[in-house]
Amino acid sequence: MLGRMFYLVAGAALGGYVVHKLNRTARVWSPAGIAGRVEDHVAEYRAALREFNEDIQDAMEHREAELHRRYSGGGTAPESSELPTGRAVNVIGSHGVANAHEEKDGR
Repeated sequence: MLGRMFYLVAGAALGGYVVHKLNRTARVWSPAGIAGRVEDHVAEYRAALREFNEDIQDAMEHREAELHRRYSGGGTAPESSELPTGRAVNVIGSHGVANAHEEKDGR
């Protein structure tokens, strides 16, 4: 009699565990479960992208400050004559060929 009682309790426990696992698996593979996982991944990617953008912004500001120091001698904005803004083109004038900078498309 004690042996039958043991197998009854063991079977009930095992059955409960199997039902629990099946319900959890069904929830995970339901549309809401899949959407939740996708949402989590998108949130992780957004956080990583935000961190990457902040790193790029910091590096850009650091480089910009370095260029300002190099070309203006301090932390102020550089003179327009120190940094060429356009492409160099050959211009033939009365004194021969000279390099001049041409403003074109902001490059």
